[in-house]
Amino acid sequence: MKKNMKQERCTLWSQSAPRAGAEFAVSGRYPRSPHNPMPTSVAAFQVRGRFLTSLVLRIDSQSAGDQFYGQIDEQLLKTPQFFLGAPMVLDLGNSEGFRDADAIRDLVDNLRRRELRVFGVQNANGLDAAMLQNLGLIKVTTGRDAPLPRDTGPVTAPAAPRKTENKVIRSPVRSGQMIVAEHGDLTVIGSVASGAELIAAGNIHVYGPLRGRAMAGCHGDETAHIFCQSLNAELVAIAGLYQTSETLDAAVGQGCTHIYLEDEKLRMEVIA
Repeated sequence: MKKNMKQERCTLWSQSAPRAGAEFAVSGRYPRSPHNPMPTSVAAFQVRGRFLTSLVLRIDSQSAGDQFYGQIDEQLLKTPQFFLGAPMVLDLGNSEGFRDADAIRDLVDNLRRRELRVFGVQNANGLDAAMLQNLGLIKVTTGRDAPLPRDTGPVTAPAAPRKTENKVIRSPVRSGQMIVAEHGDLTVIGSVASGAELIAAGNIHVYGPLRGRAMAGCHGDETAHIFCQSLNAELVAIAGLYQTSETLDAAVGQGCTHIYLEDEKLRMEVIA
């Protein structure tokens, strides 16, 4: 492995309302105007849950000057395809200096000029919602930001734990496909083409070449693992910590590979 591999932190998150895969349609029970010829049994639209992969740019400085944007530009030059078209959230938990309206406006403008698709902020207490809306931003509330529920009634039995739902794909995964195992492991019996994405709450197993993206532990499980028969991936990630093809050791791709997280670093070993 290269000793100076650069690793970055990104976050995967899914829309929680509605749940992924759910579908809702407008019913025909409401009266319609006689001028509207649309039959009452036809829904005008549907609302569907979608699993969204988003990058989180955590700001660890109190201001954005030449050094800050120089590092951003350097990263964009190294991994241009990784950021291309990816939605991005700004994490301001470590940067009190960006709670000012002018500072956040300048930051967003500079990032968007670099074609970074910033759409939201998190850990942004104190920022005015109307100001954020004017900038085309929304607040992305994580579980840590939500207040604890108040005790307003009798104690009830705890909810049953969510059942693990592993997923097995018995065919190659083509470019452009996204396969998600939101509540368990994901196994692919075949190859994963460049441009394909694998996302799993648990482990990822690929019985074939891995050339696309594989993101295990997508809900923050740092004990997740990735296994593949050969590694030529565009990106691998565990619990948000990722490496791209530019930083993968070429020697790793010569055999079966095991990828895991240790001391907040991605470790890779050839196992056969």
